Amino acid sequence: MIVALILIVLAALYRLVPTTELALANFSPVMAIAFCGAVYFRNRWMWLVPFAAVGLSDLYINHFYATQYGFTWPLSGTIARTACFAAALFIGLWVSQRKSWLNLLNGALLGAILFYIVTNTQSWASDAFYAKTFAGWWQALTVGHPEYPPTVYFFRNTLFGDLMFTGLFAGIMECIAKRKGEPSLLDNDETEESTDEKPGEVEAKD
Repeated sequence: MIVALILIVLAALYRLVPTTELALANFSPVMAIAFCGAVYFRNRWMWLVPFAAVGLSDLYINHFYATQYGFTWPLSGTIARTACFAAALFIGLWVSQRKSWLNLLNGALLGAILFYIVTNTQSWASDAFYAKTFAGWWQALTVGHPEYPPTVYFFRNTLFGDLMFTGLFAGIMECIAKRKGEPSLLDNDETEESTDEKPGEVEAKD
C-alpha cells in the first residue's frame, strides 16, 4: 500500500509540471506505471495507481487551464485518456505472460502510439476548431492549434517519457528480482551468453 501511495503522489505531481513548463507536456510516468504495473504487480489493487494519479491531478489541471486560459477538458477527453491507460494495462498483462526485453520495448511503443492517436482523435472530434474531414484529423495529429507547439512535439515527449520511465521501472524491478533470486530477464541474458560460449568450449576440447 505504501508503494502504491508513493507512486500515486509522484505520478500526480509529475503531471502538474507542464502547468509551469509547457516544454514538458506529456512527459509523464503515468502510462509507464499502468503498463509496468500489469507486467510486474500481481496485486491488482496496484493497477489502480495510474487512474488515481490521473484523477487527482486532473482536478488541479482543469482548474489551472480554466483560470489561466479559459479552457476546460471535456468529459470525452477524460474518457479517452482513461481508456488509453486501461489499454496499457491489458498490453502489460499480455507482456507479463511473454516477458522479454523486446516485448517490453514493443509494449511501451504501442502504448505511446495508442495514446497519441486516441487522444488527438478525441480532440479532433470534440474541438470545433478542426474541420471534420481527413485533413482536419491530420492537422490534429500533426500541427494542432497554431497558438500551441505542434502536436507531434507532444508525441515526442510521450514517446520519450514512456520509453524512459518503462526502462527505469523495468530495470529496477528486474534488479530487485535478481537480488532476491527470483526469475529475471537479466538471468535470461546471462543464460543466453553462457549458451553461446558452450560450442566454443567443445571445439577447444576437440
